[in-house]
Amino acid sequence: MNKKKLKILLSLFALNTITLYLYFSSHPDHFRHNFPKNRYITTGNRFSSSENHQNLHSSVASQSKPWPILPSYLPWSQNPNVGWRSCEGYFGNGFTRKIDLLKASPEIHRKFGENRYSGEGGGGGWFRCFFSETLQSSICEGGVIRMNPEKILMSKGGEKLEEVIGRGEEEELPIFENGAFEIEVNERTKIGKKLADENFLNKYLPEGAVSKHTMRELIDSIRLVGANDFHCSEWIEEPSLLITRFEYANLFHTITDWYSAYAASRVTGLPSRPHLVFVDGHCETQLEETWRALFSSLTYAKNFSGPVCFRHAILSPLGYETALFKGLSESIGCTGAPARDLWQNPSDSKTARLSEFGEMIRAAFGFPVDRQNIPRTVTGHNVLFVRREDYLAHPRHGGKVQSRLSNEQEVFDSIKSWSLNHTECKINVINGLFAHMSMKEQVRAIQDASVIVGAHGAGLTHIVSASPKAVILEIISSEYRRPHFSLIAYWKGLEYHPIDLEGSYADPPVVIDKLNSILRSLGC
Repeated sequence: MNKKKLKILLSLFALNTITLYLYFSSHPDHFRHNFPKNRYITTGNRFSSSENHQNLHSSVASQSKPWPILPSYLPWSQNPNVGWRSCEGYFGNGFTRKIDLLKASPEIHRKFGENRYSGEGGGGGWFRCFFSETLQSSICEGGVIRMNPEKILMSKGGEKLEEVIGRGEEEELPIFENGAFEIEVNERTKIGKKLADENFLNKYLPEGAVSKHTMRELIDSIRLVGANDFHCSEWIEEPSLLITRFEYANLFHTITDWYSAYAASRVTGLPSRPHLVFVDGHCETQLEETWRALFSSLTYAKNFSGPVCFRHAILSPLGYETALFKGLSESIGCTGAPARDLWQNPSDSKTARLSEFGEMIRAAFGFPVDRQNIPRTVTGHNVLFVRREDYLAHPRHGGKVQSRLSNEQEVFDSIKSWSLNHTECKINVINGLFAHMSMKEQVRAIQDASVIVGAHGAGLTHIVSASPKAVILEIISSEYRRPHFSLIAYWKGLEYHPIDLEGSYADPPVVIDKLNSILRSLGC
């Protein structure tokens, strides 16, 4: 072995060692906490029917899933020097201002130290928030928190779509009565009081343009109670994310929720993937498949038949408060860059967070994420055409989607014919009928694509999971000139090409010409 190769091997070994050290050092809780053998302690009858018993037993009793190793991962540790409106402020841990609303009692702190997850009962609770000046939102967490489902007014949630056709959205969104959530306290002077006052809510959970800020309303409902009044039919020992969804059947808005939940889990330093509790009354959707893949389990709040207590609960910001959504109305000039480059040369104007998140989605479904070591399963290049299809999305949906490309079938057929006559290299045209594919199949199609083509529509949000070298070709009608996918491509560092139409009709030769140009750039 010559000296040059030896130096390269030594350099790679040193970089790998440093990366692993940073990865595990950014999760100190993993080494600091000693978990009880039985992580879930259940008392009393929590189920209202045998069906609920079966569903909840399978989700809540399962072990927490570990975090996968992600090539684009960078530490999420608290850094007070994160700049205002920097890329890390927008997409990473810009939640640098900690506000302790309720500290654990000194006796409990001395007894358990930092072990928030101890399986032993007793003692007062705690609650704190981490505020982002950039996003003007907070991630909050607390311990020894009781949820009283009967004080949350909403539909049950989790039903089959066909069972609730016509149900109004107002029935599905929660209304929190006083005491919907409670925290145990030991100090008599605090018993009976609210956790947060109006000043705190306005400062750290501002409503902004959101008409119904459910996280703010949830915290506003929290009351402090004494140990004698703190009774639980069940204790949830492992960390749990409490989430309220809004546009839950739309992929773009759901991805903002996924991202917010992922960021909250990382910011709070969870040693493994949390369990989910949906604090809403929405029915089942196809998108739940990804929720379940990303996190350890999923339960609806109304499936609990009595008061349930959380040893550690986390509240993630609304999807509307993420950079993915805020970027539609304000300028976020962050270009996507490889994590290894940012590790060596940090930059306030570059980010690898969307690449990290896309890898998280792929890893959640069991797909390899280290692209250097993945054997190619197909020859040539996959050109994925993301289609818009009629399907029933939610109880108020008529089953018809609005056409963004009036001659979509003609364009697809033209691309198919072109690929068969393309002699320079093999091209596989994939018919992306996502409405009739599982979420896992959709993610697989995205990650295997060299080129992703489609009219403007929520299905294109999947490009967060695209490979680093994928090229995006968006066909944009005059009625839908919106920046959603050009921004995601920019923040992720993907090559992006638009075809702007005068109306909704795309001239097939124009699309083919653009595809030819893209394929030539790929060496085809």
